[in-house]
Amino acid sequence: MNRKLISTASVLATLLSFAGPMAAQAADPIKIGVLEDQSGDFALATIGKVHGIQLATKEINDAGGIAGRPIELVIYDTQSDNTRYQEFMRRVLQRDKVDVVFAGFSSASREAYRPIVNQFDGLAFYNNQYEGGVCDANMIVTGAVPEQQFSTLIPYMMEKYGKNVYTIAADYNFGQISAEWVRNIVKDNGGTMVGEEFIPLGVSQFSQTIQNIQGAKPDFVVTLLVGTAQSSYYEQAGSANLDLPMASSVNVGQGYEHKRFTPPSLKDMYATVNYVEEIDTPESKAFVEKFHAMFPDEPYINQEAENSYAAVYLYKEMVEKAGGSTALADVRATLADGNLCYDAPEGKMCIDPKSQHTSHTIYLAHVLADHSIEFPKTWDDIKPYWLGDVGCDLTKSDPSDQYTPSHLPAN
Repeated sequence: MNRKLISTASVLATLLSFAGPMAAQAADPIKIGVLEDQSGDFALATIGKVHGIQLATKEINDAGGIAGRPIELVIYDTQSDNTRYQEFMRRVLQRDKVDVVFAGFSSASREAYRPIVNQFDGLAFYNNQYEGGVCDANMIVTGAVPEQQFSTLIPYMMEKYGKNVYTIAADYNFGQISAEWVRNIVKDNGGTMVGEEFIPLGVSQFSQTIQNIQGAKPDFVVTLLVGTAQSSYYEQAGSANLDLPMASSVNVGQGYEHKRFTPPSLKDMYATVNYVEEIDTPESKAFVEKFHAMFPDEPYINQEAENSYAAVYLYKEMVEKAGGSTALADVRATLADGNLCYDAPEGKMCIDPKSQHTSHTIYLAHVLADHSIEFPKTWDDIKPYWLGDVGCDLTKSDPSDQYTPSHLPAN
């Protein structure tokens, strides 16, 4: 079998072997398409997303399924390739006839497949932290967004370390729009951007960038780097004795750089995350235990794995509140009262009816010199308020667009 492509039949057989008799005998499975990078530049951060979906599916099928129907997963490896997202999105919606799709790591991949979801009037869950702004009735977003991450992180860093800020960001829509958020928050808090660089994906040499940062003398660096190549920055900065505090919405929580790199290269990295496996609560510990029991070789459980796990339960809640219907209009109608929630390993998550994004508990993860994690601050129940504030209300209209911090649709 082609290892890049997991067939529907093999996945279903595997899941039914996990499931109880009720799931095995039920007819008309609910089909979830899973388009995630199991190979390619982003795979390190996304394998856990597939595993989180599989774990939740096993649990739900063991308990009798969704409204008495088993879940069947249809999984394709998108290989960190946006053209494959487009190809497989058409395939799962047209040929495989899935009821919902869980898809995408990078914002570029999301924007590659989103028009196809709209074309076929499908429903897609984007279970990833991102730059925010997508107002689209065909999308549910379970990842954290800037008003949950930057609006907490940047003022904290400026108060603790100073008001001169340097940003280095991946050069695509995630990095560009996230940097705009940082820029605006720094300005609103009386700070100064002493530098800003956008790094093409795939770049792994940072000597000039490190020299530029040294020359600018910032109080801290905002790092919005994505992928295996760009993560080379941290050890290079450590070797150059840059020794500056770092702030990020994406590092640690996705690529677990504090586990992968030699201490103290991530020393004094501060990341706002909605989940990492070090969270010391009974709910998190139970999640970590059962995740590793099913996937003993998993190197780390990141926030995207938890988002994906929670997304299956949120979709279950939507379908069951809709009386077992998987029709888009019916499941979206269940969002209207704002009480579609799930008690996730991080804490309670609820889907906002206006934006179809989720509320989160936000943890400030501070990497110490030995690369252990402490949590100096936690923000409870941070809602995804920004899109509603700038006019996104999917209960009334569907622009199917993305908005930037300038309050205008992205080009």
